[in-house]
Amino acid sequence: MRLLPVGEQALLVELDEPGHRRALTAALHAEPPPGVREIVPASRTVLLVLDPGVDPSALADDLRSRPLETPTAPAADAPTVTVPVTYDGPDLAEVATLLDVSPEEVVRRHTAQAWTCEFLGFTPGFGYLSGERDDLAVPRRDTPRTRIPAGSVALAAGLSAVYPSDSPGGWQIVGRTDVTLFDPDRDPPSLLQPGTLVRFTDREAP
Repeated sequence: MRLLPVGEQALLVELDEPGHRRALTAALHAEPPPGVREIVPASRTVLLVLDPGVDPSALADDLRSRPLETPTAPAADAPTVTVPVTYDGPDLAEVATLLDVSPEEVVRRHTAQAWTCEFLGFTPGFGYLSGERDDLAVPRRDTPRTRIPAGSVALAAGLSAVYPSDSPGGWQIVGRTDVTLFDPDRDPPSLLQPGTLVRFTDREAP
């Protein structure tokens, strides 16, 4: 664990692996240290935004005492979002080839597990989702697309995601959904938050 001050009112915690970051984030949400105003997770870091006047160095002992055991299962009380998907993405066949399975098996694997939103990034409302298994690990595309439509359901580097808005991107597109991931008039604007569980369902399933 490395602790790096960010300006005068924030502290960046760097960890060795995503599992440690996940464990620390869960511990901090369960019992936030005094003076911490916001907890912002990423892949291997947690940014702590502090109240004015809080000394970042005073948190060091507290943070180093937190458990870093990787959670074995999602929290029982985690909010769950269901995302209906039409699995007709332009990369579905390529993903199936990469995994040496049928397109139907790709869909089955994607819908058969719960996905956890680890953190938000890249564009507003874009949640990086980790699965319960690693049976859908495929690389990003060699050549990114200049425009991916909002609602595109994607896979890359062992993660899944839904593009909240039209944007460039290099993930493998396997389907599409009508669910609105980001709405600035909603509170909160992002449908997904760190810790949210996502269940994908197949619109075409009988």
